[in-house]
Amino acid sequence: MHGICRNGETQPKQQTELGGRRATIFVFAMSALETMAFISNGVSLVTYFYGYMNFSLTKSATSLTNFMGSAFLLSLFGGFISDTYITRFKTCIIFGCLEVVGFAVLAVQAHFKQLRPFPCKGLDPSKMNQCEPADSSQQAILFAGIYLVALGTGGLKAALPSLGADQFDERDPKEASSLSSFFNWYLFSVTTGAILGVTFLVWISTNQGWDWSFGICSIAVGMSLLFLSMGKSGYRNNVPKGSLFVRILQVFVAAIRNRNLPIPDTAGELHEIHDKEAGQTEILQRTDQFKFLDRAAIVTNAQEASESSVSGTWELCTVTQVEETKILVRMLPIILSTVFMNTCLAQLQTFSIQQSNTMDRSIGNFQMPGPSIPVIPLLFMSILIPLYDRIFVPLASKFTGIPTGITQLQRVGVGLVLAAISMAIAGIIETHRKNVAINHNMIDSAEPLPISIFWLGIQYAIFGMADMFTLVGLLDFFYSESSSGMKSLSTAISWCSLAFGYFTSSVVVNVVNKVSGGWLASNNLNRDKLNYFYWLLAGLSVVNFGVYLVCASWYKHKKIEGKQIDNGWALEERIDTSIVRNNTP
Repeated sequence: MHGICRNGETQPKQQTELGGRRATIFVFAMSALETMAFISNGVSLVTYFYGYMNFSLTKSATSLTNFMGSAFLLSLFGGFISDTYITRFKTCIIFGCLEVVGFAVLAVQAHFKQLRPFPCKGLDPSKMNQCEPADSSQQAILFAGIYLVALGTGGLKAALPSLGADQFDERDPKEASSLSSFFNWYLFSVTTGAILGVTFLVWISTNQGWDWSFGICSIAVGMSLLFLSMGKSGYRNNVPKGSLFVRILQVFVAAIRNRNLPIPDTAGELHEIHDKEAGQTEILQRTDQFKFLDRAAIVTNAQEASESSVSGTWELCTVTQVEETKILVRMLPIILSTVFMNTCLAQLQTFSIQQSNTMDRSIGNFQMPGPSIPVIPLLFMSILIPLYDRIFVPLASKFTGIPTGITQLQRVGVGLVLAAISMAIAGIIETHRKNVAINHNMIDSAEPLPISIFWLGIQYAIFGMADMFTLVGLLDFFYSESSSGMKSLSTAISWCSLAFGYFTSSVVVNVVNKVSGGWLASNNLNRDKLNYFYWLLAGLSVVNFGVYLVCASWYKHKKIEGKQIDNGWALEERIDTSIVRNNTP
């Protein structure tokens, strides 16, 4: 094999220029183009479902949240494939092709009238019940297309950030300092793509037709694959480590087998393989949490220990394998404590668009489409991210001594606080909007209220800041804390917070409606109590932040042999020795 693992061996001189910032340019290009396609549909598909496929409002909203939730949840599958069987580069290519096909299917259906029902868009609301919904075959084509897109983007969300992060060697001080910066600029590329999606592509779907919009999405993702392939020869590629789930299951089975054995006091009495020739490129030290799992590494048979491999057996596992399992278990409370923030995000996206339809959306002679409202926080984030990376981080580092300014867990905590503030302000703005309707005697009027849509930009901007802190913090945290054999899967776990947020959003609305007696039961926002709902979410967000503080304080960082990673809110070092500098994907 050409190239070397990061284990101190000599490598050919021609391989030294692999990776680095130059290689991530292609990752950023793919991220921007793919996000443009995905986000444009995330904010406007409900219009397509309702106006062109003749779904009910409820089914349209549910179909959209299910699509978005599935897209983020399927990142787990992409992460599993990337860590177990093929390199992250190949994972990106395969899942990107699936997304191209999915958008192409949607474009064909939108173009040919025989493949969809006669659209009810523009009909008098009193005659909407006369519209025929899409039949089973038309729905089958629709859902085949959107879930191919969901599967494709899910795989990319797991593998693409990890592929970019792999380009920085954490044993090299110069490159190690660039890793957190990479995640900031990765979010910047996502934000740039999202801005294009909610403006350019939303305008295309509104004015030129959905067949044009879906077709451009398919072409954009295809171009992103071309850009990623252009950097193929310069990537550092991971070596798949085999199934993480099998390794974890082996730990639990071995621990149960040895459940009656006493737990040794010292790590030296537990089984570990220190031979790098056997493929053990990263050795994790024993931690004092979940000690019952340590029984999986108790040596009961000397011959069995001598025959044991790095991947472990069903009778005996290494300390590193046990600690890898502990890492995954410790991550779960952190990710679960961030789900509610994304539930709030889903509610904000849904109700803000409905609010915008009752407000003045004019900018001079231009009418802003409702689905384009997210451009306000996206523009704000596109300015804030460079300021954070180039100004805040260096200044904060001087006071904290932490290269990233603040730790990943602190960054996530700041995002949760901002999310609570955003919900509180959203309640205040909704109260103001309703007062305008009352004062102008327009409670039941279909005409737009004399209040600018830009009032919604305040709550959106603050939530955009929250998203910037939390999403990047989670991506960086899970990548750095994961072992070398679970980088993509850990990145996927951070996206799962968004998935569960979308899935639970409709449940939250139904429960609140039932308990409150119908705060959101009317089809008229001017008569609903959306402001009360926002304030309830703000209060629950504060409680959620308290839960997060407990989880973050309880979390124990991984320890690597020869390295110590401080606990709590202190500096979080990263060591990843799994990347092989090999230009063959």
